[in-house]
Amino acid sequence: MLWQIFITFLKVGAFTIGGGYAMLPLIRREVCEKHKWMDEMAFMDGLAAAQSSPGPIAINLSIYVGYHLRKGKGMAAAVLGTVLPSLISIIIIASLFSRYADSTLARKAFRALKPAVVALIALPLIEMAKKIGIKLNNFWVPLVALILVGILGISPAHLILLTILVTIWLSDRNSRKV
Repeated sequence: MLWQIFITFLKVGAFTIGGGYAMLPLIRREVCEKHKWMDEMAFMDGLAAAQSSPGPIAINLSIYVGYHLRKGKGMAAAVLGTVLPSLISIIIIASLFSRYADSTLARKAFRALKPAVVALIALPLIEMAKKIGIKLNNFWVPLVALILVGILGISPAHLILLTILVTIWLSDRNSRKV
């Protein structure tokens, strides 16, 4: 099973362009649909843990899945599979970068990839929103978070702490009513 974990995450790492968030739908498909290693709710729990932990989300999620499957060895296999393609790519690109950095073709290629990366990030966000029940009547919550963090520059850590405090306050208030 360790080999299967490694190969699964190696494929995810090798065939994803756009970083961690672009990897999420592939990881979910492999883990929940193809191999059925965990159900959607367990995956969403792992995703929540991965997002609230420091570090790259794809690595955090691979740690969660690997540990869930085979403890420490599963975690090591998943992380190694996730990072190995990027590590090899970075080594190759770094060795060639100085030679081709000013190339018009290279600049055009990177510019052309930008819309694809946006789509690869947007797709899992839309799928997650559907799965966790975001509808028109509660869409204001992520929209406010987007405005506070993305436009007003408020730290996500402060927003998370504020959300925790408000939730505790509302929970306490509601328990006193009962």
